[in-house]
Parts: sequence; C-alpha cells; structure tokens
Amino acid sequence: MDNRVLVTGAAGFIGSNLCERLIADGYYVTAIDSFTDYYDPGRKRMNLSNIISHKNFELIEEDINSCDIREIISDSRCVFHLAAQAGVRMSWGKEFSVYVDSNILTTQKILEALKENKRTKLVYSSSSSVYGQTDKLPMCEDQILKPVSPYGVTKLSGEHLCELYRINFGVNTLSLRYFTVYGPRQRPDMAFSRFIIAALTGGEIEIYGDGRQTRDFTFVSDAVEANIATMQYDGKETIFNIGGGSRVSVLEVLEILKNRISENFDIAFLDRAKGDVLDTWADTSVAKRELGFSPRIDLEEGIEREIEWYRNFLTSNKQGR
Repeated sequence: MDNRVLVTGAAGFIGSNLCERLIADGYYVTAIDSFTDYYDPGRKRMNLSNIISHKNFELIEEDINSCDIREIISDSRCVFHLAAQAGVRMSWGKEFSVYVDSNILTTQKILEALKENKRTKLVYSSSSSVYGQTDKLPMCEDQILKPVSPYGVTKLSGEHLCELYRINFGVNTLSLRYFTVYGPRQRPDMAFSRFIIAALTGGEIEIYGDGRQTRDFTFVSDAVEANIATMQYDGKETIFNIGGGSRVSVLEVLEILKNRISENFDIAFLDRAKGDVLDTWADTSVAKRELGFSPRIDLEEGIEREIEWYRNFLTSNKQGR
C-alpha cells in the first residue's frame, strides 16, 4: 500500500504531469479518467503517452459517479483528486448541472468511500476561485470566501465536504488552492494556451477585459511538487494556497510573448467575462512553513517552456495530417 496511489482526472493538465512524477518516484499509479469532451479527448490521451505502457501505471476509463470507487481506492496510500469540470465562463446556466456532478458529487462519493479507510489520505484540488473578488491581497487561507462564479461555488463545496468528513468521520483530507496553473499540456481554453497558439500561428489574441487584471501564475511542476509534499505531510493544517509568486497583469504577459515570439500580433479586447475576478495573489506562507513549498520556476522561464511545448505540439499535429 505504501507505494500505491490513485490519481483522478489523470489525463488532464495537472493530473498527467503528476502521474509522470509519481511514476518517476517509484509509485504504482492507478489513474482514473472519463475522457469527457470538455476539450479533445485525443489530446488527453496524448498527455499520458509517456507512461501509458509503464508497468507501474494502470488506467481506468470510468466516471467516478458510476464506478466502484471504493474498490479502486482500497489499496491506495493517497488519492489525488484532480477530476473536475473546469472553467469559470462555462459554469453558468444549463452547464451548472455538469459542474455539480463532476465537482461536488464525485468528491462526496470519494469521501464516502474513505469513511472506513482511515489509512488513505485525500489531497483535494481546489482553486483560487473560492476567494472571489476581494480587496484583501495577498489572499490568506483563513479569510472570508465569497466565490463569484458557479465553478468557484462547486470547488468551495468540495472543500466544505472534505472538512465535514474530516470532522465527522476522521477522513484524512487536505485541500490545495491552486492559483492559475500554466505550463506544458495546459488546457486549450486557458489564457496562456490561447495567447501562445495565436501568437505562433498569426491569429488574434483575445483579452477579456482591459488586460490590467492580475494573476498569481503557478508553473505546473510547482503544483506537482505541492501535491507530493502534501501526501507526505503529517501536520495539522488542512488547506494550502499554492501560488507561483508571479503576480503580473495580462498586459505584462503579452509583453513577454512579444519578446519571445513576435512583436506583431493582433489583440482584441472583449468584455470582462462574468465570474472573472480582477486580481489574485496567493499568500503561500502556510504552505512554505508546513510543506516546505517554494515555487522554483519563475514566470519568464515558465512561459518559455510552455511556448516550446506548443511549438512541438503544433509541429507534430501538422506532420500528422
């Protein structure tokens, strides 16, 4: 059991990077993913191409809400719960039921499975979206939470469920609040992906709002390190901000892209999307003190790595046609 772990949402952006790291560290990884069509399932399969045939990797193609998750979890030292319906802008209206199923009900089902399995730790992937719009910066784990998007509401519901099961049933749960994770394999709907693809292909870069909004950007390998450290953590804290220490405006990001790719690309400024906050900035002092977490990849290096990944991705797709 000590070297067996479960990763949900394993074919996604963070999940696939985490699986590779766990395999490299000698763990036996059971991975579960339902390959939803939120974006191209073929791209998700590509995310796992480096490890799909590894002897210590098992992929289960199932929906958590319809599979026997109790049996799947039974031998795991840790469950890294990354499976979720992502995206702030898509979470309104009729799509909300998908977010409830994927973000709340799946979390509750995993927690139910862990009630009688106190040996297994749950590392829940939350989001800075739980904070909502606030003037209190940097954001601290103990401040009042007021999400302004349905997506943020579902991620906060997951956190609350983790706390309820921890208090009432002794389930060992910890939550990581990620701040805008980027890097290789980033989802195609996320800002850096859209910006880089447009810049590399001569398309138009679309900005929601005036570009002055700021984000604390976190490179994916730092998010992975946070997961590994949380699995090994035996302290009393249960919620950690995971940020990259790179709080900059969208306009500053565009300047980096101009320096790395091209001075000439078209920009279209669109209305700010409902549910998007103006600023995020993580106070990571708790994660640093308790987990030893300290981001290693600065923004310029991280963007360069994502650009290089997209150059290779676009080239391989062109050659495959």
